[in-house]
Amino acid sequence: ASKKMAAVQDGSIKPEPENEIKIETANEVPGNPGDASGGVPPTAPVATEKPAAAATDSTERQTLLAVLQFLRKSKLFESEEILRREAGLLNETGDSQGAGAGGAGLGGGGGADPESGDASSLLSRVAGAVAVAESPNATPAPAKVTGGEDQPDVNVVLAAYSQQGDPVLYPVYYSGLKRFIDSVLDCHRAELSQVFYPLFVHMYLELVYNQYEKEAKAFFDKFHGDQECYYKDDLRILSGLTKKEHMKGNETLLDFRTSKFVLRISRDSYQLLKRHLQERQNNQIWNIIQEHLYIDIFDGMPRSKGQIDSMSGSLAGEAKREANKAKVFYGLLKEPEIEVPLDDEDEEAENEEGKPKKKKPKKDSTGSKSKKQDPNAPQQSRIPLPELKDSDKLDKIMNMKEATKRVRLGPESLPSICFYTFLNAYQGLTAVDFTDDSSLVAGGFADSTVRVWSVTPKKLRGVKTAGDLSLIDKDSDDVLERIMDEKTASESKNLYGHSGPVYGISFSPDRNYLLSCSEDATVRLWSLQTFTCLVGYKGHNYPVWDTQFSPYGYYFISGGHDRVARLWATDHYQPLRMFSGHLADVTCTRFHPNSNYVATGSADRTIRLWDVLNGNCVRIFTGHKGPIHCLAFSPNGKFLASGATDGRVLLWDIGHGLMIGELKGHTDTVYALKFSRDGEILASGSMDNTVRLWDAVKAFDDIETDDFTAATGHITLPENSQELLLGSYMTKSTPVIHLHFTRRNLLLGAGAYNP
Repeated sequence: ASKKMAAVQDGSIKPEPENEIKIETANEVPGNPGDASGGVPPTAPVATEKPAAAATDSTERQTLLAVLQFLRKSKLFESEEILRREAGLLNETGDSQGAGAGGAGLGGGGGADPESGDASSLLSRVAGAVAVAESPNATPAPAKVTGGEDQPDVNVVLAAYSQQGDPVLYPVYYSGLKRFIDSVLDCHRAELSQVFYPLFVHMYLELVYNQYEKEAKAFFDKFHGDQECYYKDDLRILSGLTKKEHMKGNETLLDFRTSKFVLRISRDSYQLLKRHLQERQNNQIWNIIQEHLYIDIFDGMPRSKGQIDSMSGSLAGEAKREANKAKVFYGLLKEPEIEVPLDDEDEEAENEEGKPKKKKPKKDSTGSKSKKQDPNAPQQSRIPLPELKDSDKLDKIMNMKEATKRVRLGPESLPSICFYTFLNAYQGLTAVDFTDDSSLVAGGFADSTVRVWSVTPKKLRGVKTAGDLSLIDKDSDDVLERIMDEKTASESKNLYGHSGPVYGISFSPDRNYLLSCSEDATVRLWSLQTFTCLVGYKGHNYPVWDTQFSPYGYYFISGGHDRVARLWATDHYQPLRMFSGHLADVTCTRFHPNSNYVATGSADRTIRLWDVLNGNCVRIFTGHKGPIHCLAFSPNGKFLASGATDGRVLLWDIGHGLMIGELKGHTDTVYALKFSRDGEILASGSMDNTVRLWDAVKAFDDIETDDFTAATGHITLPENSQELLLGSYMTKSTPVIHLHFTRRNLLLGAGAYNP
């Protein structure tokens, strides 16, 4: 091979493909094609190509005939046939065996498979004078090929749009790339393997779009087994799309075609790939990469398979690094100064030690922010928040009192768990929420009703009728007590109004209102004074999967099947902000504790953090392998936990925009997540009928995040799920769909018994 190489070096063809064909046919161990496997620096031959274009026609002719004879000798008749046809030499050298075979044998993955691909790409270089603009097509007649120079560019452009090369050759291109990637060094292989999935999908869609249904099916059957296991749901959907008409109505698919699939690849790996594709003149693959992929190149070491796997799995690949660069004010807002507690406590005749105790938890519960502003917190007035009413202040005082009795949790002192089981819930329990003070619980049902229960001995009462209200003395101290109608007292109330299953519910922080969202595409606001519906918010066009009140009330967020999350205020009937960017349903929505940000989880397997002020997306987190069903912010606002159908709980550092932990243990969808009041414990509830408690302090303490790892994505997740798991508690047969820590850190769980 090397002699031949030397001889050819000054001729008009680049040597390594011929050399490579020789390697392939001799069935030796395949070399490293990307590295010009003869010790020749890969740039040398390329350099000689340009001046050689002026070389005489006869040299080219001889080389071409030599190659043809070589193919003939190696019994590669189909390749020889293709080569002849493309070069317009059909009648030159004797009768061609296997005539009429054309490209037919290529798709079947026969023995001639790899060589034919290389032969055809080789030819497109040998015939330097022949202008085959973009794609080394195997099928067009010779006349058309040679006439390529005079044709206008428009055709080329259109052809490139509608069809990338000969569909029969797609398996050849794909397996050629596969062979190349399998042959590169291990450190690059993991990174370059990321290209397989988006390439596979786009090639398949291209075939279907151009109505090569048989070829598309053959291509799918041949290569779908090579894709990562976490794409199997996508592949199942894809396998059903076999006709061009199927593609029209499928939004997810349209998104896949229009949004670029993001890959993060180190510069070295990228150069390898680029050089390989350009040397092979493998324009089909290169075009798809240019058109449909966004390659985010970073300088530094290539990432390992584990590092890539932990971040990949979403519908559109990983997040671009730019996406997580914006500054996020994740600190908490200053607590309002409330002077009342002390005299209030004296009135209630609490013992004198109440006073020092009172001050302590106040400082404690707001951390170091007692007087000075947290540097990472947003401005107090960054978004307008509702004024505190007197009743809110009383509630804050109650909260502080409770905080003095709060149990300090940790690995040694785990919380007690009180589980509310909904029995005989034949209506199908679909959502649960507790009020912050744990006095009320509400359930949303598949029969479109919402029910509210009192969990304390205090019964639920409605307000008296207008006639009775006019008789009440408005100035009396207990006017709020007098307006309630004892005759209506009961343990639970039903709220009717939705016309489809209720998928999400949320109490307002002041316990005066309840939100519910439903399959009927509306969000409803209910009064817990009169137990009637006050407003129906119409803005979504499809089912609404989740809704939640801001921790300060007034604002709320909803997300649904239309892939857009909306921010509302209770007194506006149209949304204030629309957060669009997800490629599939928005399945869960959560407010950040400072109310300046909202997080949304989606069936596209990403989590996005949005800025309420301007509607921008400030973080995109990828790593889940299934739709995301729950989110929880840590009480200090620094971290986010997410749970999905893949049974994993992932932990994210919001400031750096990084994944910092993975909690494995659940065997089914994680449906509920909650941090304890001081953030020491993370509780997760799942469809596998268990509640698990995790050591959050340890999970976040071991992490060293710096800006470098954030820049390159070299995250190495500690395999410490077992050390962090503090306890696992089975229910009898009840999937856990909601968790809530009371103000004293008792853990409440809820779900419907599933006999």
